[in-house]
Amino acid sequence: MNKDSKNILITGFALFSIFFGAGNLIFPPTLGFVAGDKWIWIMVGFLLTCISLPLIGIISVAVCGGTTDKLTSKVSNNFGKILCSIIMLSIGPMFCIPRTGATTFELGVEPLFTNVSPVIVSILYFTITLIFVINESSVVDKVGTILTPFLLITLVAIILKAIFVPMGAPINTMIDKPFSKGFTEGYQTMDAIGSIIVAQMVIQSLIKKGYKNGKDQIRMVVKSGIISAICLGFVYGGLVYIGSTASGVAPKDATRTGLLIFVMERLLGSSSKIIFGIAISIACLTTAVGLTATAGNYFSKLSNGKVSYKLIVTIICIFSCAISNYGVDTIIELAVPVLVTTYPVVIVLIVMSLFDKYIKNNNIYAGAVYGALFVSIFSSLESIGINVELVTNIINKLPFASYGFFWIIPALIGGLIGGVLFKGNKEELNCKKVV
Repeated sequence: MNKDSKNILITGFALFSIFFGAGNLIFPPTLGFVAGDKWIWIMVGFLLTCISLPLIGIISVAVCGGTTDKLTSKVSNNFGKILCSIIMLSIGPMFCIPRTGATTFELGVEPLFTNVSPVIVSILYFTITLIFVINESSVVDKVGTILTPFLLITLVAIILKAIFVPMGAPINTMIDKPFSKGFTEGYQTMDAIGSIIVAQMVIQSLIKKGYKNGKDQIRMVVKSGIISAICLGFVYGGLVYIGSTASGVAPKDATRTGLLIFVMERLLGSSSKIIFGIAISIACLTTAVGLTATAGNYFSKLSNGKVSYKLIVTIICIFSCAISNYGVDTIIELAVPVLVTTYPVVIVLIVMSLFDKYIKNNNIYAGAVYGALFVSIFSSLESIGINVELVTNIINKLPFASYGFFWIIPALIGGLIGGVLFKGNKEELNCKKVV
């Protein structure tokens, strides 16, 4: 195997490990469960959000020169800092890190020790996280390199058994618009918005391996991304199918974690929850350590070193510990308004960057992004029960709105206004100079 092939495989599997957070296991089975015999449509929507968009996001950063700043600054430097901070908070202490703690309790601890307090478990979990993060120990990384393959092998075995010995037949669940449901539920993985942060780390890794040319970086990212997409597609698609086979046999009121436990016990037996629970718990811990360290470094640098890394990661662990006690389902619900606001913005930004050589004016970026942001804010308000009826009615009548793409037309109109009314040349920092 030559150098390029080896690095493509290594980077591809690294991307898989980054995007395949243990917490993401809870979404696909639930989607399949609610979709029933329409599981294929809901799977396509979900895979588009949590596989295709992250891949495009990484490619877009590579095309723009390898840093997140070069992508987001096309709107403005301040906008880039605000967007990246919101993304870092979302994949960090607001949602993702607390979700790892809640997932550990509900899938790894509670099935084995039914009377244990979630508060005690969360304090212990985030104390261990803080110890590893502050000491920058490599123990968790080493454990993670064992646990990720183990978890993957376990899941492949479960999926294959479900295919050849299904729990039941998918039933008609009377779901409306399964594709749209899958697409928007994919927001919860946060992989697409996180991809523009992950991309910078991946490209820096490629540079250290000798790929200093922009075209080489793009080539390696694309090929590595395909490897990652194949692995993620099989796992996510398989889990959606498993959920669909449980649509006629699992309790209708099952929670996300409850459904996953039901599926595992049904397919592997009651003893499986011990091995599976331990694997999930340690995999969640490695994710929490990685995200906490990443967020700590980011916000310390953002403050120009005025706030120390150790203080930030301590605050993150305390905050995440408190949020994790609300439980997986509540954390997911809390994330909805933020994700509904940010996802359309990120999607518009990364898709436009792929056509950068045809965009002669950075004001087109700004117009399109702000157009998407405007309607996303109202959609976000609606998700928490604040309905501005006049605006909401207009948004709901827009083309593609019924499929969850209410932001497409406002983004196009905003881009057109930005290009026509605010003429100007592109800044020197642009994507086409890389390629």
